[in-house]
Amino acid sequence: MSTLENRIDQGTGRTPADIVLKNGRYFDLVTGEIVPSDIAICGDTIVGTGESYEGREEIDISGRIVVPGFIDTHLHIESSLVTPHEFDRCVLPYGVTTVICDPHEIANVLGAEGIRFFLESSERTIMDIRVQLSSCVPATHLETSGADLPIEALLPFRHHPKVIGLAEFMNFPGVIHKDPICMAKLEAFQDGHIDGHSPLLSGRDLNGYLSARIRTDHECTNVPEAMEKIRKGMHILVREGSVSKDLHALMPILTERLSPFLALCTDDRNPLDIAEEGHLDYMIRTAIAHGVDPLAVYRAASISAARAFGLRDRGLVAPGWRADLVVVDSLESCKAQMVFAAGRRVTDALFATREAVAPVGLDSVKARIVKAADFGVPVTEGETPVMGVLPGKIITEYRRFRLPSNGNQTTVDLDRDIIKVAVIERHGKNGNHANGFVQGFGLKKGAIASTVGHDSHNICVVGVSEDDMALAANRLGEINGGFVVVEDGKVTGEIALPVAGLMSLEPFEVVRDTLHDLRKAAYALGTTLQEPFLQVAFLPLPVIPHLKISDKGMVDVDKFCLIG
Repeated sequence: MSTLENRIDQGTGRTPADIVLKNGRYFDLVTGEIVPSDIAICGDTIVGTGESYEGREEIDISGRIVVPGFIDTHLHIESSLVTPHEFDRCVLPYGVTTVICDPHEIANVLGAEGIRFFLESSERTIMDIRVQLSSCVPATHLETSGADLPIEALLPFRHHPKVIGLAEFMNFPGVIHKDPICMAKLEAFQDGHIDGHSPLLSGRDLNGYLSARIRTDHECTNVPEAMEKIRKGMHILVREGSVSKDLHALMPILTERLSPFLALCTDDRNPLDIAEEGHLDYMIRTAIAHGVDPLAVYRAASISAARAFGLRDRGLVAPGWRADLVVVDSLESCKAQMVFAAGRRVTDALFATREAVAPVGLDSVKARIVKAADFGVPVTEGETPVMGVLPGKIITEYRRFRLPSNGNQTTVDLDRDIIKVAVIERHGKNGNHANGFVQGFGLKKGAIASTVGHDSHNICVVGVSEDDMALAANRLGEINGGFVVVEDGKVTGEIALPVAGLMSLEPFEVVRDTLHDLRKAAYALGTTLQEPFLQVAFLPLPVIPHLKISDKGMVDVDKFCLIG
């Protein structure tokens, strides 16, 4: 039992420690030294370093190095396509002992019920899941979401022990122009952490945004943007997910000098990529392989992350600190050989002690049945707006082309890789349906459809054939959400995500293997994208060719390619 008295007795060596890691070394993130030392643990706390200890349980870690547990500072667990219960089991063995999540994906579908599901789950996982309360539900007035979370709906969760603060404030135009809804949320969290989301914002507009006491940002995609934000007091969360890949672009700022103002995050990463590459451990070894100082990146992965979000009990291998520890074979390879979460060694037996949480949102897909004719785009004079996919980015470009036609209908142009895209309202509110065109998927036939559609999570479908698009969209209703691939009138791949149309009820291993088969089905259509499904999921985000904010805090709606 980890009482104060026990911790002192075990730390001084008066009594044997609960656990001792023997004959190893630890990475001192203060000095950068690798220190030969036993590590003594009492309950959930480190109580001894730099000395030799005896323990009730002694584990020989000869030849290995102990580092603090990794902290993912911004992610949406829903984007892993598994529940928090399975995410815990999937990611913790890679050394990620703390995650700071924004459940705004499920919140945009189910509202407060989704947040309650995450908070209840966070109380039962081995990993420490901390929650930021979703600030932008709905994410935009331009699309129909399943829920609305005004400040009155957030306040009941304000003082939950797992809540850190207010999640990524995506509506930066609303902040700058003092939108009343935005102001009410910001006012309520002035004494807590407010997470940022301000891609490419700079100058006086950035100053105004930061004056709302917004402290972190995960949307930097280049060094000048990151440096301006660091100079203005922001903590930059370097992101490397399944779609958004900013690590290589931001490696120049991963230095010992700047590391106190940096952290790591994944934002959106699926189990297949985790199995093939890893999680934060992948970011760490990739950065080191490209010349980043190990001290800088390990600091960003732990102590700097903890300090940015007010988690003052973790991030160092030192007495009195939380025993979140990763035993690695070397700093360069960052392969977790053993993981401890709050002093508990992570094993299958430990995961078996958890209580399950009942799933929610199992009937959230309420879209109307569609037919091929619903995907028609009438011919118009001049050029047609086209969304341009940028591989490795969630942002898209606004493009215009003269497209071919058949009768009074505009058609796809496979020679220029331009196919159709549609968003279909699926929350049962108005049945809206919008069609457009997208360039960059590489599809030569068939269709891909998804109920994961950031951020309002309506159905998004891309395709060459209107018949296949209709079949794919309708199949999503039959399986209560997920991803579907259709080729020549036949479903060739699918994964059911019945929890709010976002997450599977299956173990992460099943999701991982299904995603592998699903990816093969998508590649058979000709796509050249590494992550075609998450790319489909991000297409509903607005396309803005030139970001100009009006005096009403809105962007020019005429510049959007597709409004669902």
